[in-house]
Amino acid sequence: MATILLIMARQQPYILVYAVAVTEHLRAIDAKRHSLILAKIEEQLCSQPDVQTRNRKPLRQPAAFEARWEIRFGPANRFRVLYDFDPENRVVHILGIGEKVRERLLFGGEEVQL
Repeated sequence: MATILLIMARQQPYILVYAVAVTEHLRAIDAKRHSLILAKIEEQLCSQPDVQTRNRKPLRQPAAFEARWEIRFGPANRFRVLYDFDPENRVVHILGIGEKVRERLLFGGEEVQL
């Protein structure tokens, strides 16, 4: 009796590309939170950026920064990352990183409506 070994091709992870504006967005957020934010982005978006979850969802269009998706995380889901992705080239474009302060959503210190 022959044993058949199936090897599943592992998909390459998505490459994360950050918009220039993201640097300014991060400057407006307490520096001690940056490592959490960057780790969550990598954890959430390198493998399946198109899978909807409780804290990852498509945005109604038109949306800020021309983003199509959003992830929420951190204490009280305080942080927001707006992004789009190209499945063919396996690239995720990080377009904005914001912080929810009470009822306001701030990107680089400026309020944005989603």
